Amino acid sequence: MSTETNSGNSPDSSPASILLIDDHPLLRKGVKQLIDLEDSIKVIGEASNAIEGVKRAQELDPDLILLDLNMPEINGIETLKMLREAEVASRIVVFTVSDNEEDVVAALKAGADGYLLKDMEPEELMQNLEQAALGKMVISDRLTALLAQALQSGRTDKSADTDSLTPREKQIIKLIAGGLPNKLIARKLNITEGTVKVHVKHLLKKLRLRSRVEVAVWAVQEGLS
Repeated sequence: MSTETNSGNSPDSSPASILLIDDHPLLRKGVKQLIDLEDSIKVIGEASNAIEGVKRAQELDPDLILLDLNMPEINGIETLKMLREAEVASRIVVFTVSDNEEDVVAALKAGADGYLLKDMEPEELMQNLEQAALGKMVISDRLTALLAQALQSGRTDKSADTDSLTPREKQIIKLIAGGLPNKLIARKLNITEGTVKVHVKHLLKKLRLRSRVEVAVWAVQEGLS
């Protein structure tokens, strides 16, 4: 699932920084070589486990973190929780071989900003990382239907959820589905960022959803995007 924002990297802008957290040195090397071919993103650090990854994230404050899900001792979901508990503000994209519904939902619930599969084409990976660096939510296309199905099974009365939304909340949902962060939503609607956060909190509660990615998928499913 991929939606574009109006922003982009200009030729003069500095590249987005990324930290790789994966226990496989060969995979880290391959991803780094791929990223090194592009001007828009730069690898500034690597880590092979959760403890090292959290430490490096705090030290380097990267724009992006590419996080493996299946690591020994402390897995990717627990690492993600540790990063958020440590108040790491970087956008975190899970990078894994698992297309299991429970893993996708658990990652989004724990605060992931994206979920990408390792079998994707190199060009597709780079496109998604570039979009994630711009503040967009990214998820592998083939997981969109799976995630929508998971959301459907977790809700009972679809029409009541839609009817309970205010016009302003519906506006905000459309902009979330378009990949806009709170700051740009506030600017577009001429309201404060704090007001946007309050609206997002309320609509998540009304829809019984847990993240912005889930909202975006739901909006596509309901025809609100």
